[in-house]
Formats: sequence, structure tokens, C-alpha cells
Amino acid sequence: MKIPLCPVSAVSSGCSLKVEREGLNVCVFNLEGRFYVTDDTCTHGPGSLSEGWIIDDVVECNFHGGAFNIRTGAVEAPPCMDPLRTYAVEVVDGTVCVDTAEKPVID
Repeated sequence: MKIPLCPVSAVSSGCSLKVEREGLNVCVFNLEGRFYVTDDTCTHGPGSLSEGWIIDDVVECNFHGGAFNIRTGAVEAPPCMDPLRTYAVEVVDGTVCVDTAEKPVID
């Protein structure tokens, strides 16, 4: 199922945006014009990754300081132990969309 999240203009390069839509609570990241979507809630605790710090392709949670690779969801720093869910992203007519039925494409 393809779900539209936000216009590409809503997320500047190097930034993120929390989006709640159709039961999803996700974070949209813009890394140099490429869009990535992950769950917004840190796998270690209640931190919102959209409120975290982005350094290159890593987001650091503002709650306990754990970090994840934005592109893959892999854990980059403790105390996080579980990877972050990522979503397959497609930009359609200037809108960032995710397909919850597809596995994410890792580049």
C-alpha cells in the first residue's frame, strides 16, 4: 500500500520531518536530495528521531544518545540494540511516499 507522506519541499537537505499518517509514525529524512523514511520512535526508548541530530547519514536519538544509520536502519551506537525499521521510498509528483508492502531498497 503506497502512502503519501509530505511534499519534498517540506524537508530541507540535512533535515528531517515527523509524519503521522494512516497508523504510521515515521521520520522523513532528506540526505542531499535523496529521501529516506524510518520509524520515528527510537528502538531503545521513547525518543523521537525527528528531534535527534543528523550527522552525515546517521541520526542520534535525543533521549539516550543511541544512533542509527538512516539509509539502512542499522544500529550505529549504544545503548540501542535493535535496528530501526526503514521503508521503501518513492517520490511521486513531488510527494514523498512509502510502500508498506515492499521491503526497503538499500543503496
